[in-house]
Amino acid sequence: MQPIIKIEKLSKSFGDIKAVNKISFDVAKAQMFGLVGPDGAGKSTIIRILTGLLSYDNGSIKILDMDLKKNKKKIQDNIGYLSQKFSLYGDLTIDENIEFFAKIHGVSNYEGRRNELLKFTRLTEFRDRLADNLSGGMKQKLALVCSLIHKPKILYLDEPTTGVDPVSRRDFWKILANLLKDGVTIFMSTPYLDEAERCNKVALINKGKIISIDSPEKIKESTNKTALEIVCNDVKNAASIIKNNTELEIQLFGDRMDIISNNYKDDYIQIEKILSDNSIEIISHRNKTLSLENVFILKVKNENVEA
Repeated sequence: MQPIIKIEKLSKSFGDIKAVNKISFDVAKAQMFGLVGPDGAGKSTIIRILTGLLSYDNGSIKILDMDLKKNKKKIQDNIGYLSQKFSLYGDLTIDENIEFFAKIHGVSNYEGRRNELLKFTRLTEFRDRLADNLSGGMKQKLALVCSLIHKPKILYLDEPTTGVDPVSRRDFWKILANLLKDGVTIFMSTPYLDEAERCNKVALINKGKIISIDSPEKIKESTNKTALEIVCNDVKNAASIIKNNTELEIQLFGDRMDIISNNYKDDYIQIEKILSDNSIEIISHRNKTLSLENVFILKVKNENVEA
């Protein structure tokens, strides 16, 4: 099946900074594709390029089987875009904002579609409220409705849940799941690796380069390692001691540490002895599958060592 988005050797620089460095990937129809990485990794630059808002230096981009440079307007008529920053009109109501965007996209008889989307996002009872008076989560829902009013085939979301409360984040993900069922392709960026687990396909990106791309499960399996999670008293000191006495990779997460392991049983015996010799008590431990966060940290570190 022909991919709905196909990128080959895409590059973009800002002066001496390579924001996007020869990346290639494709996205299938009705897939949720996640672009995951820290601030400054190049995520927003890639999305702005794909929406036709930013030019690129080298490479090729085909969207909906059309060349982006040759068919930009036609492609833009078939995509929706939700940017990081709330960009709607605060002095207009929910209804008025949707009407404005419907007219921009040339959508006539939009009222039925508007009612459908308001019900879909549970905003119907707030339709007369000014956008400035909405909560962060409701603003994101309104922005999503405005980006869907013209029935786009592809929806681009640039860190859509940043700054949104947990309940609204959950609601937002339910909405996205329903959009996938309707055949909409979702291309999103996020700094949250737990959110990326929900995607069908994920590209881990750092400093403009893709360091891994596949389904979340296959990316996690690719290391052939597990994480030994240890909770103990004085976890920072414990991590320092283990680091000074072993070659193991250690990742700190609050009151616990994950130790990337090739052999859980042997590594635990070694660690238990080291900590016991230093009067540090292990409160609990378990062996677990690596998370995307574990893998990302590991791959970035390995890339830096190779560089």
